[in-house]
Amino acid sequence: MLNILTFGEPTNLPPLLIVHGLFGSARNWGVIAKRLADSRQVFAVDMRNHGESLHLDSHSYPDMAHDLGEVMAHIGVPCDLLGHSMGGKAAMVIALMQPELIRRLVIADIAPVTYPHTQIHNIDAMKSVDLSRVTRRSDAVEQLSKLVEDPALVPFFLQSLDVRATPPRWRLNLEVLASEMDKIIGFPDVTGQFLAPTLFLSGATSDYVQSEHRDKIKAHFPIARFAKIPGAGHWLHAEKPREFEAAVRVFLDAPDR
Repeated sequence: MLNILTFGEPTNLPPLLIVHGLFGSARNWGVIAKRLADSRQVFAVDMRNHGESLHLDSHSYPDMAHDLGEVMAHIGVPCDLLGHSMGGKAAMVIALMQPELIRRLVIADIAPVTYPHTQIHNIDAMKSVDLSRVTRRSDAVEQLSKLVEDPALVPFFLQSLDVRATPPRWRLNLEVLASEMDKIIGFPDVTGQFLAPTLFLSGATSDYVQSEHRDKIKAHFPIARFAKIPGAGHWLHAEKPREFEAAVRVFLDAPDR
């Protein structure tokens, strides 16, 4: 089973499961999870090949969906499910494969489509860090800053570097993430529909969810609603955490029709 972080205590509301994106971890969602846990129990997971979860040879969405199904059976179903980016694709797949497990679904800044951009260059940058020369985090910052184009990504990547290990190690299974990149940026051929309330929440400045994606989204999620957070990009939960939390809370707490 995946590594799980738990926030809050059970209430009369369904639990919420949060699923991070590529190179992320459950810890990245700690602040938002704690805030949402004021009214319901919230769980955040490390996906396979990330954080403290197992390193495995596959990183396909059906496999990730199977992992999530095991977690949901453990925390109690039906539950609410929130997934960002890669985690959003995994959340969509489990919703289409086992819709009975999920009451409400939030998909953060991703669509059920294949994207043209690869993340191999960022994997290569992390693999190029000479860990034998890292004794503290600032050593890794100095090296990685020269290898990553977007400086904002450096501290995010380094959250997955265990500096206390001897020698330091990446908590990411970089070799498998690289070999499975075509699956990660793609979307599997999954049939079926998820007929429960679904929110596609995007950053207004992001280009991940475009108008031409809506037909594909509606084919799988017929009653999906769409919302954008002004001033936010793909990392909407980190860039606008209060606005993101508020939008998720309003959707999850809305009365069932």
